[in-house]
Amino acid sequence: MDNLYKELSLRTSELTTSLYSTSFSAGLMCMNRESRRAIFAIYGFLRQADEIVDTFHEYDKKSLISEFEAEYYRCMERGISLNLIINSFALIVKRYNIHDQLVSAFLRSMKSDLENSNFNESGIKEYIYGSADVVGLMCLKVMTRDNPQDYERLKDSAMSLSSAFQKINFLRDIKNDTENLSRNYFPVLNDKPFNKETFAVILDDIRKDFKSALVGIKELPKRDRTGVYLAYLYYLGLTSKIGKTPPERLFKKRIRLSEWEKVGLFCVANFRSFLGKKFM
Repeated sequence: MDNLYKELSLRTSELTTSLYSTSFSAGLMCMNRESRRAIFAIYGFLRQADEIVDTFHEYDKKSLISEFEAEYYRCMERGISLNLIINSFALIVKRYNIHDQLVSAFLRSMKSDLENSNFNESGIKEYIYGSADVVGLMCLKVMTRDNPQDYERLKDSAMSLSSAFQKINFLRDIKNDTENLSRNYFPVLNDKPFNKETFAVILDDIRKDFKSALVGIKELPKRDRTGVYLAYLYYLGLTSKIGKTPPERLFKKRIRLSEWEKVGLFCVANFRSFLGKKFM
């Protein structure tokens, strides 16, 4: 493949990431350049698939996601795609030996969003694994490229971090998921109202994920650790802010961190990382 086309593909994924998530892009700037470019490609692919199932309401979503999946596997087979985002992702999958099981699990979860509206305990675990945990594992593949044995050692923490992120996103989007998409991602709410008691159960589960995640973050290569730690602090701060919000308020306003709060966390992450992992 022409190097210019490869570069165009990778830059398209980077632009996609910066347009859809300024905070995530800022965190990646604290990472090693090679890791950053690879994760841009991963995020771009995931973002495009997620857009299909969540926002393209005027189109046949099932056909679109099936075409997206088919094009990815065609690209893997023939070595190129005219879809720049798929092309850049396939480059990264091959370069870092990302297992197809992770990609297929992600695509399976995306397709399940078009079929399921409520999840039981086993169902939500499978969904979060496919929609979030595999993302952490893909990124971990990139970050442990020099020491592949670390992948197995750190994979549980990577999955915990991704799970925490996903559950917080569920809470932030609970109004849209419930009212516009008719989805419920919290099994505890299948037969109980969203009140202080059920909210506390959900938050406790998320905090356990964060605790498990930090153990692995401290063991990441130094070149990438600050960026991941920044994302951890960002979502931890978001969890704290959401936790102080009355449940009914989450149906009226999407909770965010202010730009000043983000800047403060950026400074904290870099300072603590500079001091060493024992200060994290």
